[in-house]
Amino acid sequence: MGAKNWLFIGREAAGDKAAILYTVVENCRRLGIDPKDYLTDVLTRLPGMQNHEVAALTPSNWLKTQRTVATRRAA
Repeated sequence: MGAKNWLFIGREAAGDKAAILYTVVENCRRLGIDPKDYLTDVLTRLPGMQNHEVAALTPSNWLKTQRTVATRRAA
């Protein structure tokens, strides 16, 4: 994909949503997270969460939690 593919996204609201999704995916990549694993986990857990718990699902916080869980399992 490239700039020419992003020129026409449809409606303005769709562009905003696409930008958010691209940002989340790029943050995952920069942190070394597989975006598919992240999105699968987050989208599965999100419906059962309350508003004050959502901050735990940012890519950086999610990674910290995953590392903590992995460390506990290894011990």
